[in-house]
Amino acid sequence: MEEKKNNPEVIDLRIIAKKIWAKKKLFYKVLPITFVLSCIYILGFPRYYSTDIKLAPEMENAMSGSIGSLASSFGFDLGNSPTGDAIYPSLYPDLMEDNGFVTGLFNIKVVSEDEDIKTTYYNYLKYHQKNCIWSYPQGWIFSLFKTSSKGGKSGKFNPYILSEDDNNIVEIIRSNILFGSDEKTGVISIRVKAQDALICKTLADSVKNHLQDFITEYRTNKARIDYDYYKQLSIEAKQDYERTRQRYGAFVDGNTNIAMQSVRLKAEEMESEMELKFNTYSTLNNQMQAAKAKVQERTPAFTVIKGASMPIKPAGPKRMMFVLFMMILVTMITVITIVREDLFKIITVREKDK
Repeated sequence: MEEKKNNPEVIDLRIIAKKIWAKKKLFYKVLPITFVLSCIYILGFPRYYSTDIKLAPEMENAMSGSIGSLASSFGFDLGNSPTGDAIYPSLYPDLMEDNGFVTGLFNIKVVSEDEDIKTTYYNYLKYHQKNCIWSYPQGWIFSLFKTSSKGGKSGKFNPYILSEDDNNIVEIIRSNILFGSDEKTGVISIRVKAQDALICKTLADSVKNHLQDFITEYRTNKARIDYDYYKQLSIEAKQDYERTRQRYGAFVDGNTNIAMQSVRLKAEEMESEMELKFNTYSTLNNQMQAAKAKVQERTPAFTVIKGASMPIKPAGPKRMMFVLFMMILVTMITVITIVREDLFKIITVREKDK
């Protein structure tokens, strides 16, 4: 028993508890101060709302999609084999890394819940954001050393040559909008956050539409080029046929009572040319209709599994959790400070034994 008492590696919890209890007045001072400072700090951060949408994109080959899902469940990635596209659902989250895709969200029309704000998403982020009160001194200091903003020259907007302000807005959008994709099911999730509940829902719906438009434009690009090409050829062929038909009609009307062989041959020649022009127009028109059907065939369909709802309660910051965490953290630090001598002795003895 005596050996146990003289052994510095043995921690007597009763002695530790007595030491902590003897310093209870220290907790009476530290914890209230921690509570007040934590509340002041976290209250300086503005509240924000969050909502999400889940979409199931159309797969061109259902059987291949099923095989891909089965393979992914065993750890195999078949990549873009289900659709043959360069951009498939698992790559949709990477679209947020492209400035062209992100800047396409600048002109989304947003209206706040109280209708005091009616503007574009770009102006909302630039002029109507509630910032953390601690950011104002920091922003003032940085402004003293801020250099001239570089960006694109006046003229057509280039999403890949942005000014410093525009680039900051792009980074804010990337932090506010998160894409996700389930490799097994192909379900796409879009999570959006904003400082206003109604704007949050509006953004979620607008981002969904923007993604659908982007994918639709990509998937139908080749078909639309073919359609525009055959449409132009069909228009030109129809105009050519109409001119030939009018010349033939005028020639026949002007030579009705003339029975010369040369006139009949000329009429037959013009009629054959007119039929040839009509056949050309008819063929091109059929190709144009086929290309138009191809555009519709290539247009993807998105099934909304979960629509965006207007959030009722803020998603953050978690003020009570933060204050509780700080209280626990400070309590642990205070306890370690009180018993630090005992811990130091144990560590020293163990180092000597080694």
